[in-house]
Amino acid sequence: MRVSLKDVAAHAGVSIKTVSNVVNNYQHVTPEMRDRVQRAIDELGYRPNLTARHLRKGRTGMIALALPELGNPYFAELAAAVIDAAAEHDYIVLLDHTGGRRAQEVLVSQGFRARVIDGLILSPIELEAEDLSDRTENVPLVLLGERHYDLPYDHIAIDNVAAARLAVRHLTGLGRREVAFIGARRGNSRPAELRVRGWREELSAAGLSCDDGLVATTDGWGHADGAAAMHRILETGRRPDAVFAYNDPVAIGAMRALSERGLRVPEDVAVVGFDDVEEGRFGTVTLTSVSPDKEAIARLAVESVLARVSGEAAAPRRVWADYRLIERESTLGRPAPR
Repeated sequence: MRVSLKDVAAHAGVSIKTVSNVVNNYQHVTPEMRDRVQRAIDELGYRPNLTARHLRKGRTGMIALALPELGNPYFAELAAAVIDAAAEHDYIVLLDHTGGRRAQEVLVSQGFRARVIDGLILSPIELEAEDLSDRTENVPLVLLGERHYDLPYDHIAIDNVAAARLAVRHLTGLGRREVAFIGARRGNSRPAELRVRGWREELSAAGLSCDDGLVATTDGWGHADGAAAMHRILETGRRPDAVFAYNDPVAIGAMRALSERGLRVPEDVAVVGFDDVEEGRFGTVTLTSVSPDKEAIARLAVESVLARVSGEAAAPRRVWADYRLIERESTLGRPAPR
């Protein structure tokens, strides 16, 4: 039999209103009363009816998260962080996979699931400003990633140019002089464009040549793409002494190609990835990587969209999340044995 607020109130010897105040985390409950009610909740195993709570406020209790590549480990880890952040607010996350296709991104942004969600967090790849300018759906929208639109929507991102410069600076600081970039996407890709820009700016700042022969384009951003691009560079007769890859899967693919050519990482070629996904921490050679603060990105996105849902948000804002470089064996080598 389901335990009700009335049961908890009777067990604690307080009013139903007091129990409701504790369950909804209202601030005007004394610590002693909160402890008393919480003990009753724990002893009876009471679980609030979140669906009813949201419906009373005219909401569904769900937000949508639309991502371009659910198979990409970065987006998988980001989705998990968003789900955790939403759960802190008693919200459920509905996942949408856009494939990075403009038509699907337009469909999602224009309210494809508007009847079942209270807000939308979208990471666009191909979506254009006019698609959002024409948006008639009033479901609150928060944007993630590097596609910047001069429109009134909250936008959470990291500074990709500065992050790329940090990665290249690490490599040049180790004495590397021929730094390749792998993952310059064919077609429209704002993140790849910004990371190539950071690569160029930092090499120029170090007085090094920005050789386009060391920039390899890819159709995708997986292991096979990284391996194929690395092979293409080496087949030209060029042999860079460092590689900065668009993301970790591309970097891992590049390291495989280097191994197949008899080159050692990092002794012959140092490698840096981007996104700091779990896979890169457990390879035979662990991967140095730029690590965006995925938990902060998720928390900021969820808080922003729920502030819009509740009508508490101020003017739309662009928020820069933090990042750092995690140095591992692919640039530093293995630590000396104990």
